[in-house]
Amino acid sequence: MNDWTELFYYFLIGAALLLSVQGMWFTAIMPGIDRWRMLFFRILFIVLILLCLSGFIEAVMLRFLSEQTPAVLFIEFWETIFLSIPIPMITAFILHCCNENVRQSKLFCIMLGVWAVYLFFVLAAYLSFFDGFFFIKMDGWYYRGPGYPLLLMPILTIELMNIAGTIRRRKCFSRKEYLSFLIALAPIVIATIVDLFVEIYPLIDISIVLSIMVMYSIILSDQIERDLKHQRKIARQQQEIANQRASIMVLQMRPHFIYNTMTSIYYLCKRNPDLAQQVTRDFTTYLRKNFTAIANTDPIPFSAELEHTRAYLAVEQAQYEESLMVDYDTPHIWFRVPPLTLQPIVENAIKHGRDPYAGVFHILIRTRKTQSGSEIVVSDNGRGFQPVETDEPHIALNNIRQRLESMCGGCLTIESADGGGTVVTVTIPDNTAENSSQKK
Repeated sequence: MNDWTELFYYFLIGAALLLSVQGMWFTAIMPGIDRWRMLFFRILFIVLILLCLSGFIEAVMLRFLSEQTPAVLFIEFWETIFLSIPIPMITAFILHCCNENVRQSKLFCIMLGVWAVYLFFVLAAYLSFFDGFFFIKMDGWYYRGPGYPLLLMPILTIELMNIAGTIRRRKCFSRKEYLSFLIALAPIVIATIVDLFVEIYPLIDISIVLSIMVMYSIILSDQIERDLKHQRKIARQQQEIANQRASIMVLQMRPHFIYNTMTSIYYLCKRNPDLAQQVTRDFTTYLRKNFTAIANTDPIPFSAELEHTRAYLAVEQAQYEESLMVDYDTPHIWFRVPPLTLQPIVENAIKHGRDPYAGVFHILIRTRKTQSGSEIVVSDNGRGFQPVETDEPHIALNNIRQRLESMCGGCLTIESADGGGTVVTVTIPDNTAENSSQKK
């Protein structure tokens, strides 16, 4: 081996060692890898690191020693063993990806049998039981013997069986997994076949490291893509659940609210027909908006939500008359919100915050444009907010909070007002397509 060839070999060994260490590090820090795969790749990269180290140590020892020593033979022996270990490991990985039991697989049992034959040949060669595989001259390097192709046949058999097994099970793999196995196996098979006729043994271990790194990269990217799809699926499911909760909340309108409204309309028909017509119109608007909200899965203009809320409060004011007072300070309406955002907050305030013995219940609804988006504030002078997460009002507000976060990245905060009452603040950011389209 001349100086340039030796330097090139050192460079390849160093690059392969760096890639193996990098693969080991990625396996340790990368989230989303299942336990079996993480253990598999850790063992695989440990074997590759040992392979690279043994090859490097062997080259250094042969560079500075004038003759072959037992230490060099020992290193060469283990380098040959490490070189063969990834081949049956790939077989186990292929079977695992197909959900086959590795221990009960006939393919894997045959692989182990053939691999055992290879190990026997290697052991016989290094113990000088059979010097037809290779022999060592006084210069310290080993040379091919007439039986050298026989030494490679077990490894080549395993590699070809891996390719055949991969092609046969191609329907069990994702497209990227199938491609990664072929990319990993094909160069190794080609290098082994070429080594039957031309001496390229130092490059076989490099091809194994590079092929496995490519396989690892493709499989890892495939798993990351699957995890992202799974996370998007979970996010869609959570949004659907939130929408279903909103629909259930609409469908489970308070029966006594409907009964009281219909009763009020009944008595108003004689006492004040004009007011009865107005309440009927407001109640119809309220019902229409409720049932329309069931079909809406995207944010709606705030003006529509405000109209829904006004209709609801008009009906409530007809029932409570002077004991309920509502003020609006809503100059800013050019933004979008999830359906059933404002109306349930107001309904929750009347249902749980109003004290019939504490005088007039006052609700103030305000909106304003902020630097980062839009803000809705609903304040009242009722009983105040109690930080308990298991009662009905908190469940309703938590439902609104979840839909705000999932549909437009908004948030909802609740706090007690100074001097009594509750303040609910809804913040809608402008960095959404819905609100960007509404900006003036």
